[in-house]
Amino acid sequence: MKKILFPTDFSEAATNAFVHALEFAKAVNAELILLHTFEIPVYDSQFFPENYAAIYSSIELANFEMFKDEIPKLKTIAMERNLEDIVIKHRLMDGDLIYNLKNAVEEDKVDFVIMGTNGISDWTTFFVGSNTSSVISGVNVPVLCVPVDAKFKKIKVIGFTTRYREKDKKELKEVLKIAKKMDAKVRSLYVKTSVSDVTPETVKEWEVEFAGENVEFLVLPSDDVKETILDFILYKDIDILTTINHKRSFFESVFSSSFSKNITKEVSIPVLVMHDN
Repeated sequence: MKKILFPTDFSEAATNAFVHALEFAKAVNAELILLHTFEIPVYDSQFFPENYAAIYSSIELANFEMFKDEIPKLKTIAMERNLEDIVIKHRLMDGDLIYNLKNAVEEDKVDFVIMGTNGISDWTTFFVGSNTSSVISGVNVPVLCVPVDAKFKKIKVIGFTTRYREKDKKELKEVLKIAKKMDAKVRSLYVKTSVSDVTPETVKEWEVEFAGENVEFLVLPSDDVKETILDFILYKDIDILTTINHKRSFFESVFSSSFSKNITKEVSIPVLVMHDN
């Protein structure tokens, strides 16, 4: 059985993403591991010599009580969707979110990370900020990012952006496996700019290799890559956009502030970030 790590702060964005995580777990036959982290403030023990341990204990207890109170709410959501059979485990950890998340991925041999994002500012931070850049570069598993406004609907079409590199085939095969379990089709997009170096022969080779799969290959000529991807999402009925995290500079370019603003405002769909290693 596969494992999905779901970091949560029990916010609206996280609760919305929890529904996506449940449905994703059902589709790929996975269990959910809920991760909640909290940071204990640093106190100077010389000023609190007697109460030092009590302060830390009270903070830990408060977080445990909050965690304990929130879990039944999530189980209720699962029951309402007839997904109470999904196995849900829990991790309550003190310390830095990124550090704990990386450790949890390794220790629990996690296959996917699913997390909520809070909209425009958070998407900008998520895709180009140091925190999520650290998550994406620090874990070798796909990360599904769910905007707070992306309400769950049945996944019928998964978008896959590619530059037709040989190693992109591995990620496409993984996406096709996910699509098959969801009874969805895959639409692959390559934006051919005036400086593109992909030949028609390469595109044909891919079409032949994946001829037996439920995938459609689209090559759209344009020098405005971001706008073309947005049009692709809007006009090709994309329910999840898959992108491969090549180099950070490429990632920053595609998910710049203005583009992420358009995604959250106009289409608001989850983005699945794959890795090219």
